[in-house]
Amino acid sequence: MLTNRNLLRGLSVIAISLVFGLGSLNYPMGGFDRAGPGLFPLMVSSILFVLGVLMTIRAFLVERLPLQFNLRNIALILVSLVGFALISQFVNMIAGIVFMVFVATLAGTSYSVVRNLKICAGLIAMAFFFYKVLGVQLPLY
Repeated sequence: MLTNRNLLRGLSVIAISLVFGLGSLNYPMGGFDRAGPGLFPLMVSSILFVLGVLMTIRAFLVERLPLQFNLRNIALILVSLVGFALISQFVNMIAGIVFMVFVATLAGTSYSVVRNLKICAGLIAMAFFFYKVLGVQLPLY
């Protein structure tokens, strides 16, 4: 039963949403006019939970896909995340984003430098939005 990749994907999303959703209940919720620190994670995890349920239902309606593990791709994703964290901490976040994108996309089926640069530009723009508009303290430069 858990050899169905689509089913496992849906159940994993549900599990992640429950971990963060239940954890957010430890913080004050506030209201939509004055949101508390627990409101945003609860809202995001609720949406994620609904998506996970839909993914799980869909797994029973479409063809079963076998579950396969590619250790090289898992290692590439882990290296990209750890590299992002370390480079962001010791150099800056822009360099960390570039490293993460270019290493993580090695795990895909096709590699495009132009596409990677577009992804980097989008992520860097989002980081600047969080920094300038929302006031989140990020080590951008």
